[in-house]
Amino acid sequence: MKEFKRYTVTSALPYANGPVHIGHLAGVYVPADIYVRYLRLKKQDVIFIGGSDEHGVPITLKARKEGVSPQQIVDRYHNIIKKSFKDFGISFDIYSRTSNKTHHKTAAEFFMTLYEKGEFIEKTSMQFYDEAENQFLADRYIMGTCPKCGAEDAYGDQCEKCGSTLSAEELINPRSVISGNKPVLKETKHWFLPLDKYEDELKQWILEEHKEWKPNVYGQCKSWLDSGLFPRAVTRDLEWGVPVPLEDAKNKVLYVWFDAPIGYISATRELTPDWEKYWKDDETKLVHFIGKDNIVFHCIIFPSMLRHEGSYILPENVPANEFLNLEGDKISTSRNWAVWLNEYLEDFPGKQDVLRYVLCANAPETKDNDFTWKDFQTRNNSELVAIMGNFVNRAMVLTQKYFEGVIPEPGNDTDYEKEIRNEIVRIKTGIEKNIENYKFREALKDAMSIARTGNKYLADTEPWKLIKTDTERVKTILYYSLQLCALSATLAEPFLPFSSDKLFKMLNIERPEWEKTAGFDLISAGHKLNQPELLFERIEDDAIELQIQKLLKSKEKNQMEKITVTPQKDVITYDDFVKQDIRIATILEAEKVPKADKLLKLLVDTGIDKRVIVSGIAQYYKPEDIIGKQICVLVNLAPRTLRGIESNGMVLMASDKDGSLKFVGPEGLCSNGSAVS
Repeated sequence: MKEFKRYTVTSALPYANGPVHIGHLAGVYVPADIYVRYLRLKKQDVIFIGGSDEHGVPITLKARKEGVSPQQIVDRYHNIIKKSFKDFGISFDIYSRTSNKTHHKTAAEFFMTLYEKGEFIEKTSMQFYDEAENQFLADRYIMGTCPKCGAEDAYGDQCEKCGSTLSAEELINPRSVISGNKPVLKETKHWFLPLDKYEDELKQWILEEHKEWKPNVYGQCKSWLDSGLFPRAVTRDLEWGVPVPLEDAKNKVLYVWFDAPIGYISATRELTPDWEKYWKDDETKLVHFIGKDNIVFHCIIFPSMLRHEGSYILPENVPANEFLNLEGDKISTSRNWAVWLNEYLEDFPGKQDVLRYVLCANAPETKDNDFTWKDFQTRNNSELVAIMGNFVNRAMVLTQKYFEGVIPEPGNDTDYEKEIRNEIVRIKTGIEKNIENYKFREALKDAMSIARTGNKYLADTEPWKLIKTDTERVKTILYYSLQLCALSATLAEPFLPFSSDKLFKMLNIERPEWEKTAGFDLISAGHKLNQPELLFERIEDDAIELQIQKLLKSKEKNQMEKITVTPQKDVITYDDFVKQDIRIATILEAEKVPKADKLLKLLVDTGIDKRVIVSGIAQYYKPEDIIGKQICVLVNLAPRTLRGIESNGMVLMASDKDGSLKFVGPEGLCSNGSAVS
């Protein structure tokens, strides 16, 4: 395996039109941060690049909807996202943004290099144009009737009701989102990256030279390559973005998929004047951390751009994760079916590492996985508290109790201590191997094994009993236990940085170097410990139930919003209407119909007579609550027998959007028998 002098690690640029959620953290940022923290502990030369993706149509749509500028939208969410990452310890060396001048300059230069080398294809095509607004319309600026399901609010690229992928030309009765007018087709010119031309070299580079890539990444790349590649537009007609640096490209910008990955390069230029060695030196290892929706861009398109620009290195690995679901359902920002990072810290202050731990332990490394609040609680209480927290607390409390918090001088090792030394070497090797192969779940299991080993050691040796007969042996046991605490704090730091810092403070030591963890001398005999604290706290049922109820309310709200008003029925004549005899009536008696959950038997005074009406309103009204209520009754409806009861008439009800029924009645008190007209 090739040795590298330095590492450039990038993480997908989150889109700056909303905050980030646990799916982002699990899929990209926690694994990237674990990898980078590990490399730093190994004293490697590494830079960790992040930033906000701030161009594209969704941002312009959101800005138009809110009546603000696109810059105001991205400024708002860039700051929210940046703070969330900082709060969760995602240790970027720089977190930049694609709307800044350095990025615009870098992206334009990159485009011009490819342009001057003749890499682009120029094409003219017919695209929708809004004559009232005097601008071409991106797919998301066009709505119409879906040709597949008939939904009237399908976008020009996708119907969100049936999920079908569409083209704007397929829409029935297309209209401009901006003006509402019907757009016209107009000729426009764009520049394309000829991916089909690069197929053979991509097949060689990916399918032959990178068989070590994760199966989900390799498989998706192979599927794309086997299906055949096509030229892809690198420009579009839009005002928000990096302007295309050509004279004949007025009101055109670089397509967001083209300019966004260049954001890694522009951020590095901001970070250091030596940026080129991190992007153009063969002794640098480039690694992209992304989600599966970005695989084609980072494995096929961006490498093609880098290769044909001519001076850049290509990624050595792209360890993309699959998607994280939430409580059995796909995470959706539009439906608010998500756990937002900023909201999490309001509900669980100081528990960043709990979420980092759970998301790593349950990471969707090769297939989609599911986050549930019950699993979150169980992993905290049964693993972090009961294993790691319990071991640290026992070791420190016993040292405080028997030796006033001073680490005792150990005696001679027994076979048990030699066995522990060998186990730690195995654990450390496992952590290194798994992190370097992007198997972070397995690496986390190894890191937790240190505390498991410590708990077993204390349980087997029982120093609380030995203290009465063999103090010297207890000194050795606690010396080793505290070494295990220091080892745990060091080797678990990439996964649990906040807890690691807390443990180092309790141990009253600086963080040891990674390579020194091979020995059991991280903390010296005679060293004074600080007072022990609980490393982790139990999470109780009520806190979890609160989160579940929050999600259920989101689901209920979305279901309500999906309910539509019943369409108008066929037109009738006035003569049809006057055939209906609707009267004001008063409910005299009401009772449930036996063995019928939905039916109430009503005795009503219609002013004409007193009659029985059976009505399906038992789910919405209790009999005792409606006696004396004035209602509207269709009195000339033909009798009908329901559950053996003859019903003479119909009570008029209004069906709300949520399906519930409400009485239709007079505004004030009326005489029974008053006609409704």
